[in-house]
Amino acid sequence: MKLTLRVWRQQNAEAPGAMATYEVDGISQDMSFLEMLDTLNEELILGGDEPVAFDHDCREGICGACSLVINGDAHGPERTTTCQLHMRSFQDGDTIDIEPWRASAFPVVKDLVVDRSSFDRIIQAGGYISAPTGTAPDAHATPVPKPDADSAFEHAECIGCGACVAACPNGSAMLFTSAKVNHLNVLPQGAPERETRVLDMVATMDDEGFGGCTLTGECATACPKGIPLPSITAMNKEWLRANRKVRR
Repeated sequence: MKLTLRVWRQQNAEAPGAMATYEVDGISQDMSFLEMLDTLNEELILGGDEPVAFDHDCREGICGACSLVINGDAHGPERTTTCQLHMRSFQDGDTIDIEPWRASAFPVVKDLVVDRSSFDRIIQAGGYISAPTGTAPDAHATPVPKPDADSAFEHAECIGCGACVAACPNGSAMLFTSAKVNHLNVLPQGAPERETRVLDMVATMDDEGFGGCTLTGECATACPKGIPLPSITAMNKEWLRANRKVRR
């Protein structure tokens, strides 16, 4: 395959950025999208040019590092992570636009790399449970109803990639935050911090500069792990309940 790539190049957060055009040839349909970018960078390095900076780590769809907007879609045309997107999803001769996440809370570090430490601060605000000291309790010591366990597992699938923010027209982080809140709030182990967790994490999300949620649903459509939109509704109910309790 021969492709035309239009890639966002930006030296740092303060420098102006622009799209740069590159031609790549000999791309196999079996390559992952990141392997295709590796091929581009090899050609740039051999030509004496600076390679394109992009985030990656596990390349197994687990870590969420491979965050790119491809032809206007977070992670590209398939509902998967960028590292699991293969070039068979494109046609010979295609022009592909490649950009970083676009959100004020995700400032550009360089080229396609953005700083997503705002997500870390949201988790630090409440994404933990009380852990008593001593020996580990027996696995069956705290019964968990199966519906609650299933819900916790569903929300725990969130890998924090930020596709929900990139896809949202408002740049909201509500789907990410709701996944982290609901994951722990439905479990008995998360009960001690149930109210403070949702209040603190939502407050931190707002302080980080993410936009407001209008439930357009783009976040759930773009999520590679399928976190459902009702997760946001469930968190809103938790927030209202906790807010009323605090005011009493």
